[in-house]
Amino acid sequence: MPGQGHTSLKKEKLHIALVGNPNSGKTSLFNSLTGLNQQVGNFPGVTVDKKTGATSLSPGLSVEIIDLPGSYSLYPKRLDEWVSYKVLLNQDTDIKADVVVAVADASNLKRNLLFCTQLIDLKTPVVIALTMMDLANRKGIKIDIPALERELGVPVVAVNPRKNKGIPQLKKTIEQTLQQLYQAPARDFIDNKALAETSIQDVQARFPELSDYAAIHYLINHESFALSNEMQETIEQIEIKNKFNPTKTQAEEILQRYGRIRQVMQTAVSEPDPLQKTLFTEKLDNLLLHRVWGYLILLGVLFLLFQSVFWLAQFPMDWIELGFAKLSQALSTSLPDNRWTDLLINGVVAGLSGILVFVPQIMILFGLITLLEDSGYMARISFLSDRLMRNVGLNGKSVMPMISGFACAVPAIMSARNIENRKERLLTILITPLMSCSARLPVYTILIGLVIPKTYLLGFLGVQGLVMMGLYLLGLVLALIVSYVAKWFIRINEKSFFILELPTYRSPRWNNVLPTMINKARIFVFDAGKVIMIISLVLWGLSSFAPGNRMQQLSDKYEKALTMPGADTARLKNEYKSAKLESSYAGIMGKSIEPVITPLGYDWKIGIALITSFAAREVFVGTMATLYSVGDEDEGSLLLKEKMKAAVRPDGTPVFNLAAGLSLMIFYVFAMQCMSTLAVVKRETKSWKWPIIQLIYMTALAYLMSWVVYQIFK
Repeated sequence: MPGQGHTSLKKEKLHIALVGNPNSGKTSLFNSLTGLNQQVGNFPGVTVDKKTGATSLSPGLSVEIIDLPGSYSLYPKRLDEWVSYKVLLNQDTDIKADVVVAVADASNLKRNLLFCTQLIDLKTPVVIALTMMDLANRKGIKIDIPALERELGVPVVAVNPRKNKGIPQLKKTIEQTLQQLYQAPARDFIDNKALAETSIQDVQARFPELSDYAAIHYLINHESFALSNEMQETIEQIEIKNKFNPTKTQAEEILQRYGRIRQVMQTAVSEPDPLQKTLFTEKLDNLLLHRVWGYLILLGVLFLLFQSVFWLAQFPMDWIELGFAKLSQALSTSLPDNRWTDLLINGVVAGLSGILVFVPQIMILFGLITLLEDSGYMARISFLSDRLMRNVGLNGKSVMPMISGFACAVPAIMSARNIENRKERLLTILITPLMSCSARLPVYTILIGLVIPKTYLLGFLGVQGLVMMGLYLLGLVLALIVSYVAKWFIRINEKSFFILELPTYRSPRWNNVLPTMINKARIFVFDAGKVIMIISLVLWGLSSFAPGNRMQQLSDKYEKALTMPGADTARLKNEYKSAKLESSYAGIMGKSIEPVITPLGYDWKIGIALITSFAAREVFVGTMATLYSVGDEDEGSLLLKEKMKAAVRPDGTPVFNLAAGLSLMIFYVFAMQCMSTLAVVKRETKSWKWPIIQLIYMTALAYLMSWVVYQIFK
């Protein structure tokens, strides 16, 4: 826009808004432009993620890139689309975009141009970044970029963020646009005045800075804008006076745009005959989306995923666990026998062992999930699941939050914002924590290793992997049942639609897999690890100290017994260890809840783990490591699994038999053992009602199902 170009370069901070349709390559372009200079926060007042990053357009000229949520048009339906809309209409008080970079998928150009032409008619400086050119070429689509620029009136740059191609040209074009070397086209892409000329003029009389098209949006959505009451009433009167019909205006606009877009496509784009042979993607979809084979293949993919978690992680996990056992043994023999040594070995080292031993499994799980997402298969899972989802009150869009729940329920629940229907969104939030998140993985692993034999069916189907897969599927099946029941109690009536774009299959970005694996491991170690370490140290204290002089009385009692002629030294030492732990603060806590958990097959030590793991599920393993290490002088070299396997009840029966192990696995499948999840549910629903309901129903379900399993197998 004339007169604003060079002043914008003198601003303290320049903002470049990155917008585009979902699956257009926008996130890849954002990553390519910003590299590691990224931050994730929230837009003020809403819980939608705001990704920002810094980049240099040229020496001395740094800008901030804002990755706005994906949108199909300037008519928002979802919460995240409203965030983008308000930024683009200058209704966001914190972000004023100096240039808008519209990302358009060259292989689906006609659909993408709808949003691009709307942005152009706002008369904001726009640069179009054309992605997926390689895919367009494979489809036989030829795009004349200079002709496209002439037709649209704005610069168009072909980029390939995955291979870092076209990025320097894009940066240069953005800089030139900031300098007003490119200006917004004088003519509108469509005849906006033909839609509502008098209404537009009346609005522009109050807001002279608005383009014709922006004035139309003020008429349609002014109720959602930050305007004074007086101005709101003024626009209402303009609508009444001119008999402005928002629905009719929007429909006529879309028809006009697609008419002009058709002309642009005829001039600048050459497309192949639609009757040519079907692309590889479509042929593959005929198999992967088949009503029978599609589901069988999906089960096969999930089976391989969980088998691989065991096969590939077995050796690094054994090495880590053995390394910590050797370290504990070395420290116990070289350091003096006092409280500080006990704290170091049984508090710090035991806690670290409980964290790091599961890093290989978490890295492998997320690496494989990244490959599935990158290949385009994850979207097919949503498509396959839509019919089933609708039967239980959800739709296909609920699948992505549920799949994300296998990683972590917190971001998964936040991603449910993409579901427009309020009832389906609430149901998705309520059942997503039943998906077995990565925090449950350490619990499953240690318990499966304890009670499930390492045997194979048909010579290659690992029983342990099958049990792991069964636990994940059990959470999914119960989630669908809960949703089916809950849909009758949640009285929100809205029409539901499921529109999904299936991305083209493509080769995964292998250079993206390792950074993702490392990042997920880092998050686990530093976020979950901090909680585990703190609780491990607190547990050490609770397990090592007792009220009053109980510990001194026990010491005197067993010292006297050991001096008796013919005393069984080994048996007395084990009894002393057990008595000290039972008399400690931790023992008192565990004993107090033991009557409640005994019907499930648990002892007081497991009770302590249930209490501590409410902070985070993965704390269970750290708790076990601490409880079974405290006072363990002779068995410092034993692995945690061996210590737990050797644990016995007062009657001599093993603590972790098949019935108790399966019962505990089932408990962790269903229990809401995560404070962070409850907090995010409260934030997303803006009420304590739903997280409380969630906590009650999941705890009751966990207790009931665990009791049933224990009764069957004991």
